[in-house]
Amino acid sequence: MAAAGRVALRVGRFAVKPGGRLFSHSPSAAAALTAEQLAEKIRAQKRERLKTPKVEVPKDPVLRRVQELIQLTQQLQRVHPNVLAKALKQGILYQNKEIVVINKPYGLPVHGGPGVKSCITDVLPILAKMLDGMNAEPLYLCHRLDKETTGVMVLARDKDTADRIHKFFRTRQVEKKYWAICVGAPEPADGLVDIPIVEKQVESHQSHFKMTLAPNYRVSHEDGKTFRVRQHRDAQAAVTRYRVLSSASSCSLLELQPITGVKHQLRVHLAYGLGCPVLGDHKYSHWSKLAPQKLPAKALKRLGLEQVKARYLPLHLHACELTLPEGDENEEKIHLVCKPPRFFFRSLKRLNLDFPEGEK
Repeated sequence: MAAAGRVALRVGRFAVKPGGRLFSHSPSAAAALTAEQLAEKIRAQKRERLKTPKVEVPKDPVLRRVQELIQLTQQLQRVHPNVLAKALKQGILYQNKEIVVINKPYGLPVHGGPGVKSCITDVLPILAKMLDGMNAEPLYLCHRLDKETTGVMVLARDKDTADRIHKFFRTRQVEKKYWAICVGAPEPADGLVDIPIVEKQVESHQSHFKMTLAPNYRVSHEDGKTFRVRQHRDAQAAVTRYRVLSSASSCSLLELQPITGVKHQLRVHLAYGLGCPVLGDHKYSHWSKLAPQKLPAKALKRLGLEQVKARYLPLHLHACELTLPEGDENEEKIHLVCKPPRFFFRSLKRLNLDFPEGEK
C-alpha cells in the first residue's frame, strides 16, 4: 500500500495524486486544481474545438492544390524559426567556404514588415549555426527575391564576401535567368525591353503604390510618330531580355534575363511593356485597381478554374539559374541551377506548355 500511495495520475502537463491534490513540474501552474476541475477544463476545450468550423476540402484537384499552397504560405508565418531554418537547410543547392545558396520557397518574405512574423533575414543566424556550429557568424543576404518568387538565392558567410557579391550585382556582372508562365504571348517571340521604371501612387478607391513604366519615347495619337519625352527624375534604367519557350492555351512559357535589377522589373516589363502579365500576378494585371487577374476562358478551362477562384493562383515566376563571375584568386565561375516548384510544373502540364529539349 505504501508503494500505491506514491502512484500519480498524469494528465497533460499536470500530475494528480490519489488524494485529489494537483502538482505540476511547470512553474506557470501556480494555482492548484482538483482532478474534477481539470477534467471539466479539458471537456470545455474540446467543446471549443468542435465549435471551430472545419475547412472543407475541395473535390476538384486543382482547387485542392490551390488551398494547400495557401495553407502552406500561412503556416510559414506561424512556424518556429528553428523549423524554418531547418527547412531552408534541406533546400540548400550549393555551398563552399564563402557562400551558401538556398532554394527560396514560395510565400516566404526575405525581409520583415507589417504583418510579417517569419522571414529569411530573421533565421539567418540560426541557419548559420546549423551549418557551422554555435560560434558561426550570421549569414548575409547578397540580393533579394519577391515574397512569391521562388528559386536561387545567394547568402554569404561573411560581410566581405557579401560586399563583393553586392558589387557583382550592382555592376551587372551576375548572369540571371528566370522562367515565367505568362497570360498571352509577346510579339515578337524573342526580344529586349528597354524601358525605365518608376514607382507611382495609384489613386483609386484603394490608394496604393506600384512600379510602372516611365518611357523616354511616346507615340503621337495624331500622326503615329514617335517623339522623345523628358525623363522622369526618379526613373531607373531597366532592361530585360525575353524568349518564348512554349505557347499554348492562351498562355506562354518565357525565359527572362534581367540585365538590370529594378524592383519588380520582370513583372512590370511583362505586364505593361509586353502586355503579358505573369500568371498569378494580381498586382500588375491591372493598373488602376487591386483585383484578381482576369484570365482567358481557354486558360481557365485548362487550369480547371472558375474566374472567381483565380484570386488564389500563385505567382508563376521562378529564378532558375544564376552565374557568379570569377573571383580574385583565379576562381572559376559558379553556375547555380534550381528546378521550379511542383505547382509550376503542374500548371505547365495543364496548359500544355513544355520546355524545349535543350531546356529540360
